[in-house]
Amino acid sequence: MEPKNRTRIPQLGKFLDRAEFIGLNRQSLTEITRKLFEEIRNDTITLSPDTDENRLVQLVLSRLDFLCQDLLVPLINATGIVLHTNLGRSPIEKSILDEMQESIGNYCNLEFDITNGKRGERYGHLTKKLSFLLGCEDAIVVNNNASAVFLILNTFASGKETIVSRGELVEIGGSFRVPDVMHASGTQLKEIGTTNKTKASDYLNAITPETAIMMKVHRSNFSIVGFTQEVPFEELIPLAQSKNIIDYYDAGSLSLYDAPYLGDEISARKLFEFAPSLVSFSGDKLLGSVQAGIIAGKKELIKKIKKNQLLRMLRVDKLTMAVLEKTLTRYIKHGPNAIKTHKLLSKSLKCMETQSDIILSHVTHKHKLSIGKTSTYAGGGSLPQHQIESLALIIDDHPKNAENMIKKLRNNGLIARIEKDHVVLDMRSIDDEELLNVASILNTVFEEHQ
Repeated sequence: MEPKNRTRIPQLGKFLDRAEFIGLNRQSLTEITRKLFEEIRNDTITLSPDTDENRLVQLVLSRLDFLCQDLLVPLINATGIVLHTNLGRSPIEKSILDEMQESIGNYCNLEFDITNGKRGERYGHLTKKLSFLLGCEDAIVVNNNASAVFLILNTFASGKETIVSRGELVEIGGSFRVPDVMHASGTQLKEIGTTNKTKASDYLNAITPETAIMMKVHRSNFSIVGFTQEVPFEELIPLAQSKNIIDYYDAGSLSLYDAPYLGDEISARKLFEFAPSLVSFSGDKLLGSVQAGIIAGKKELIKKIKKNQLLRMLRVDKLTMAVLEKTLTRYIKHGPNAIKTHKLLSKSLKCMETQSDIILSHVTHKHKLSIGKTSTYAGGGSLPQHQIESLALIIDDHPKNAENMIKKLRNNGLIARIEKDHVVLDMRSIDDEELLNVASILNTVFEEHQ
């Protein structure tokens, strides 16, 4: 039987010597070409009978381009959720990324002491700045807050007991469960209180000779309301320290300073006025930097953490160190207004109204948009249930078209949300430099939607 596909397959080595492939990775080209030729032989690809070698070159280059496409692409966040976990949480100022290129693009003193010419302390680049900003004795950084929780428990409570309120045994995104992490760390969980009420006496009554830590966990993405009672961490600190037990707060997310959008949440500066033993929190949430787990507190305890062999598995690289250091430097020199996350969360309604007007002035079909008040959340497990007032551009379209509209926006790189059956672009999470791009995307989508 005559084969379905009559395309002539050239000799592999000679084919790869063609001028179109000069400067490209020959190993990658070989893999792609072999796969293509195999498909031709097995008739698993449909080609016209007159397909020549030039066409085969185009197919190989096309597959190479497809393989090399960046899958991590920039998006415009119009959901209003500033710390949107699925969209990368805290946005980083472009100027910070520009400033760090010189140090991270070349060799640097990551673990080198320039003064004495010997091996240096990796964490020393951040310790002084974190201690200054937080008002603590010492600090260390690992790759995320989950690692920080694990490392602290493993260092001080492996084989011993950790007391935690039953109402704080949380599960957050990605099935991260506090009880499971505690078990993996080697500590024995000792639950106290009830789901809705935990008293100081519950902590005291649970103490045994095996108790190593009194731990408080921020609930992150939910609240318990109604008939409730809990012990604030600032009250747990003296309670634990009076019994020579380590007090530890898994804060999840902390803002360095007080801000209107915090609601009832305590800032890091105020928290450390109570001299806690250990606190850990994320770098890419309210701090407004890169993913990291920041552990801060007593110098003697941080020293013991540094001696834990697990630290090497959890340490951060020079990229994380550089972004975090530049962020901390901005806080020290210019304050929170120099941090994009803080600026977005702090925007006034008047500012958002101005932003909306700028977008409207560049949109052709202005009649399809209206401005309305709304509310949003910080996101990322920060400030649970605390609503933040906001302003949105509302797309005036039939409710049945909302899903189709939000899909078209998404395909153009604009991530919005549906509220009351209408697509809204929440200005809370949109930066000034993105306004014209938003208008351009709206014009494109409205033209397609005619």
